[in-house]
Amino acid sequence: MAGVIISPASLLKLIAEISEIPLNAGGVFKKDCTDLTRRVSLLSHLVEEIRESTPMDSAASSSSENDWWSDLVVALQASKRLLSSASRFLARDSSDGAAKRISFQFQCITWKLEKALRNVPYDLYDISDEVREQVELARAQLRRAMQRYGSLNSNKFSSALSELMERDVKIKAEEEKVESVSETLHFVEEKKQLTKSPSISLAFYLSKDADSERLDKMVTKNTDDSSKLTVPVDFLCPVSLELMKDPVIVSTGQTYERAYIQRWIDCGNLTCPKTQQKLQNFTLTPNYVLRSLIARWCTEHNIEQPANGRCGDMSAIRALVRSLSNRSIEERRSAVSEIRAMSKRSTDNRIMIAEAGAIPVLVNLLTSEDVATQENAITCLLNLSIYDNNKELVMFAGAVTSIVQVLRAGTMEARENAAATLFSLSLADENKIIIGGSGAIPALVDLLENGTPRGKKDAATALFNLCIYQGNKGRAVRAGIVPALVKMLSDSSSHRMMVDEALTILSVLSSNLDAKSAMVKANTLPALIGILQTGQGRNRENAAAILLSLCKRDNERLVLIGRLGAVVPLMDLSKNGTERGQRKAVSLLELLRKACQ
Repeated sequence: MAGVIISPASLLKLIAEISEIPLNAGGVFKKDCTDLTRRVSLLSHLVEEIRESTPMDSAASSSSENDWWSDLVVALQASKRLLSSASRFLARDSSDGAAKRISFQFQCITWKLEKALRNVPYDLYDISDEVREQVELARAQLRRAMQRYGSLNSNKFSSALSELMERDVKIKAEEEKVESVSETLHFVEEKKQLTKSPSISLAFYLSKDADSERLDKMVTKNTDDSSKLTVPVDFLCPVSLELMKDPVIVSTGQTYERAYIQRWIDCGNLTCPKTQQKLQNFTLTPNYVLRSLIARWCTEHNIEQPANGRCGDMSAIRALVRSLSNRSIEERRSAVSEIRAMSKRSTDNRIMIAEAGAIPVLVNLLTSEDVATQENAITCLLNLSIYDNNKELVMFAGAVTSIVQVLRAGTMEARENAAATLFSLSLADENKIIIGGSGAIPALVDLLENGTPRGKKDAATALFNLCIYQGNKGRAVRAGIVPALVKMLSDSSSHRMMVDEALTILSVLSSNLDAKSAMVKANTLPALIGILQTGQGRNRENAAAILLSLCKRDNERLVLIGRLGAVVPLMDLSKNGTERGQRKAVSLLELLRKACQ
């Protein structure tokens, strides 16, 4: 909900409530509900550690923390509302359009959760490696879910829905009652068994009481003092289940949040999500009366509501985009600065700025001789690229060459944001190849060696993602990445985060023959043994994985790491590490045993 920041304790309570929502055994969306519930439950440990830690930089937390936290709160509140509704949905009682609307809501919430987790400011909190891994697991699952949902107008979706409807029609009332009782008994028994195992989170398996409030009556939210604030249901978008900021009316007379109904239409849907009536046209008319009522309600309840909902209409944004091409340096500088601020605020703004044609003009400004203009332009592209659909537009505008130029010769801030932009763009697999062949990797390695702490982190993140593609590993080795990473392992002044990332990148590179040779030449073995002896969690696991790769077919190196003290920490890892860590340690110990015979 816009402007609402609730405490970690209240958010934990919300996660527990989500985990307790009962799932209808015959529900069409049972798998979607189960998957969403499981992913939300994975976040409880993250929120617990945030509750127990004090932000390392309170000034920073006041700005950067609130954005992602607010996104997470909104996504979880919407998740609760959606799960309460979707878990009771039966295809035989509803139309194809109603099912499509719920599926679209799952897609929207999945995207919003992934976006929130993408921006977690780990450097502000003392978050353990294990919890970070849990968050990354949840993110990976959410990204896969987005790919699975795909287009809501696809033949695959329609066929699946038809099958579900046919199945539901055949279910008899008595069978449904028996199934419901059986499922409940099974669920209770399963909960009793699972709570005996300390390795399984209890929050995920708690059952839900039966008197939760109906969505069509009201929804509630937890405020910081845990009191209940009722949000009028008419203020919620029927698609996103969130408080509307820019309500618009479609041809059937129904009101929706502009960004979500636009996405619904863009997916090829020709009907009104709520009434299933065919849309006579796709005009979206601002609902000024409702917007005014929402704004007044927000003011009365001390909830911040963004000005004008969409932070200005399209005509204002188009005017700014036109100013980007103004002959006056001051005009261009002012316009790009304002667009940068808008692109930072919300996804809606990123969508509208791209729709107004800003991306090609911003790419042209990357070569501006005005330092402020160049810095703001690259930062705008970074912000815009966060929205997945904009990645393709940035690539299509031929931005990579200019981004690399900024990465090589821009100010330090511009170089940092150029590296972050390349990382964002490289999240799409096809872009890894293009970026790798653009000359970006040597420039990233230079930033990794000579940048500020933030610049090094941005460069490391981009390099890791690029090196997932096999063809970029050789480029990274030739650019001198291995000596730079090894130096981070042995440099006492290196931030712990950089040691983590250096090991992760080396682990990815260790399958490359040239990289192995470079690691041996850089005298990597002592540093890896040191981490194996004194490191923690994932770092020890990665050190063992790299050592195994380097020493697998080399008895001389095996004997050397044995002399350097690898045996004892490997034995400990083989007993107390993760499944992957144990596997690597056992394999390495077996090789050491054979080498010493």
